This record gives sequence, C-alpha cells and structure tokens, in this order.
Amino acid sequence: MTTRVRLAGAVLVIAAAVTGCQWKGLNSVALPGVEGVGPGSYTVQAQMPDVDHLSPNSRVRVDDVTVGNVTKIERQGWHALVTMSLNENVVLPANATATLGQTSLLGSEHIELAPPTDTAPQGRLKPGAVIPLESSGTFPTTEQTLAAISLLLNGGGVGQVQDITTAFSTAFTGREADLRSLIEQLDIFIAYNNDQKDDIIAAAESLNSLVGQVAEQKPVVDKALQTIPDALQVLKDQREMLAEALVQLGRFSALAADATSQTREALVAELKALGPTLEQLANAGPALTRSLSFLTTYPFPKETITNWMRGDYANLTLVVDLTLSRVDQGLFTGTRWEGDLTELEMQWGRTIGQLPSPYTGVNPLLAPYRWDQGR
Repeated sequence: MTTRVRLAGAVLVIAAAVTGCQWKGLNSVALPGVEGVGPGSYTVQAQMPDVDHLSPNSRVRVDDVTVGNVTKIERQGWHALVTMSLNENVVLPANATATLGQTSLLGSEHIELAPPTDTAPQGRLKPGAVIPLESSGTFPTTEQTLAAISLLLNGGGVGQVQDITTAFSTAFTGREADLRSLIEQLDIFIAYNNDQKDDIIAAAESLNSLVGQVAEQKPVVDKALQTIPDALQVLKDQREMLAEALVQLGRFSALAADATSQTREALVAELKALGPTLEQLANAGPALTRSLSFLTTYPFPKETITNWMRGDYANLTLVVDLTLSRVDQGLFTGTRWEGDLTELEMQWGRTIGQLPSPYTGVNPLLAPYRWDQGR
C-alpha cells in the first residue's frame, strides 16, 4: 500500500513538472506522432470568430491533408486567437484563409487553411504571421445542419407537396390532350428560340450598347427630362391655337390641291418651257461659279491676286488696247451698236488680222501705221 501511494505521488510530481505546475487535461500535453513538430516547423496564428469545441492538438489541414496542429487557444477581445504549428514544407499565400471545420458528421474539429477564393493570392505566409479575422470563418456545424433539415421538413413546405400534387391532378383532369399540345408547342417555341439565339444575343448586345450610350449622355437626358414638363405645359396652353392652325392648314391644303388641279396643264407647259433655260444655266455652271469668284476681287482674278498684292505694295502691268474693233468687241458686243466701230475702223483702212490688230500681241498705240493698210 505504501509503495502504491509513493508511485502515484511520483507520477503526479512528474506530470506537474512536465506541465509547468498546471494541468489542463491530456490535450495540454504535446502528443507524439502529430504534424507540425518536426525540424523546420514554424508557427502562425489566426483570429477566429468562434472556436466552438476546438482544443489544443487539433489537426490543421490543407486540401484535406494534415500539415500541423493547434498548440494554443486564447481569447483576444471578442474573438479567439489560435496558434498553430505547421510543417516546414507548407507553402501558403500571405492572404490565406482559416476556416473551422469538422472532419465528418460526428468527427473531430480542425482548422482548414487555404488560398483565398475571392481575390488573387499574394506573397507567402511567413512564421509569426497572423491571419486576420476577416479572412477567417466556420463551416456549418452538425447542429446547424440538423436545424436546417428540421426547418425544411417541418416548416419549409415539404408537407404541402401532397396538396400541390392533388391540386395539379384536379386541374389537369380531362385536359390531358390540351396539356400535351401545350408541351409540344412549348418545345417548338424553345427550338425556335434556340435557332435564333445568335440574333437574340446580338440584339441584347446592341441594347446594352444603346443603354451605355444613354448612360454616357445622362446629363443631357436629365436636362431633357426636366425640360419636357415645361414644353408639355406650353403645348397644353397653346392647344386651341394649334388646333386652329391645323384646321387652317387643312383648308390651305384643299385650296392648293384645287388650284393645282385647275392649273395643271398650264403648270406643266411652263415647266417644259423652263427646261431649256435651266439646261443652259446648268451648262454655264462652271463659268458662272468662276465669275462669282472674280467679282470679289475685280478687276483681278482671285486665283492670281497673290501675284499682284505683295503686302503693302502691288504689282501691276497693263496693256491697254484702244483700237476701235477691240472697244467694239469688249464694250458693245450684244448691244445695238455692235459692229459699228469695227466697220468704221475698216473704212479707215485697218483690217482685222493685219497690224495694228486687236488679235495680235503688238501694242496698237506704238505700232507704226502703214498708209497701204486695208488696201
């Protein structure tokens, strides 16, 4: 009896020495064979919203493979701070997530580490890193799953399936042919829609582009929407005048139609007579347009005015032809005096085509006069 008491006391002393004089159960003792305790292992921490029944020595997994264990759980404010020891070969991004999960329906709980799914992985998880609370979470527990199933079975409408089936059976009794025809027509309609899916997609894309353009013009649309009520009010105030204007326009249209009907033959004849004039005007179009450009810079052509005007001075070279035939041709062509001066010149002995002649390049004022000219 004394030996047994001494042996029990020795065991208690050894256990107290091993655990630092604090005993928190077997989970507070490092167990052999766990992951995350070998050479090169490192420690990270995670802020968890709820650790539920998690305890030290619980497994830490990556892709359902155990890579470490939980070494410490402590309270930090209104959440838990879990310390984990990981194997040396565990490589995770710096923005990794930590989730509290359960191995099976009645299994133990563990910590699942994984890369983020909603953002791109960044950096690498280093020793001493802390996974923040916003990157932590929990998988549904057994209690939550059973509660959801209970809610579905008791108050989720499953019990009303029989009533719904009975109502459908009553509604379709005697209308089986109509229902079959409806299903066939629906099948044809779906097939047509499937054949036109490219057109439907193109129309949807065009509509999306139109909506985008309207969105870009939002200030203009807003201003238009603010202006439309005022415009409608003006139309409302001027309704009687608009109605009277439409009535008068109708009367004018009737008079115009009657006048056109009565003068139709004369109008057709006038249009036919106007045809040659318009044709000649069209033929003279190039010359007419060139003459219009000449009017603005008369007596110098617009195309060569830069050769004449040089800043504050102008270049001018004139050749004045005062022979009677040239004056007759330049001033009296098309008048009642056309040809009179030319005839007079011929009577004086100057014949067209001989010197001095307006059709030569010789200055008529300086060219010598020959007495035998015109003979």
